[in-house]
Amino acid sequence: MKKAYFYAGVSIFCWSTVAATCKMLLKELNNIQLLWMNSIIAGVFLLILNLCTGNFKKNKNYTVKDYLTMVAIGIPGTFFYYMFYYAGTDLMPASQAFIINYLWPIMSVLFACIILKEKLTPKKIIAILISFCGVAIVMGSAISEVNAKMMLGALFCILGAVSYGIFTSLNQKKNYEKPISLMMSYFATFLLTTVINLVNGDVFLPHIEQMAGFLWNGIFTVAIANTVWVMALETGKTAKISNLAYITPFLSLIWTSVFLHEQISLNSIVGLVVIVLGIIIQLNEKDKKQNLNSQRSKS
Repeated sequence: MKKAYFYAGVSIFCWSTVAATCKMLLKELNNIQLLWMNSIIAGVFLLILNLCTGNFKKNKNYTVKDYLTMVAIGIPGTFFYYMFYYAGTDLMPASQAFIINYLWPIMSVLFACIILKEKLTPKKIIAILISFCGVAIVMGSAISEVNAKMMLGALFCILGAVSYGIFTSLNQKKNYEKPISLMMSYFATFLLTTVINLVNGDVFLPHIEQMAGFLWNGIFTVAIANTVWVMALETGKTAKISNLAYITPFLSLIWTSVFLHEQISLNSIVGLVVIVLGIIIQLNEKDKKQNLNSQRSKS
């Protein structure tokens, strides 16, 4: 269990730095350029990881169709999710963008109802509404003053959360080896962003400072964080480990304050608490349902 908490801690720490590092890189780049470099670094790192761990040999029965399915399932989570999140981060304070993007657990619930045909209960509806109230609180004056730039940024972050919600639901339908499926998705994302950058004339060579940010994002916040998170869930109690993820946005507020000098507003803190409250409400319903099913199976 100690290993599980260590793995979870590594993931949470890496994920919490995303807002600050991306905002710094977005000062000189657009969202597609940022995704272009992050995706190839993540893809190559995962390729090396899969070769070293023998994942290809363990899963040698995968066909071309399986690999294409991995790409189709992964694109919402590796292309659309980051494309929208980076675009939102570019238009608004990084701390607020990260908080709004944390709607993804609620979106996972919503799309589980749509894609996986899970029941949309009154409690789930209340949880979704509460979390969106949290977004409104985070936006605060931007809504009352009709700040178009901030509102567009918030919309992009919500679309990112929607994309990740679709991704999580699609993943539940197919049980592929995650490091392999993520690797395929990131390589596909690299190809897509390469085409877009070529069309827009945005292909570039990163300088040393940018490369440091890309290596951190691609290796630590994407490849390593996602891999050790799976290890944490496999070696510990899923419910307890999953709840630790809610530390991430609070820790992210600290990094954006330290490195970006963004002021931590009361609206951001209250809004984040409300969003997390909505997530916890729907999680409690899920836990109760699992406990009931367990009791029924024993009787």
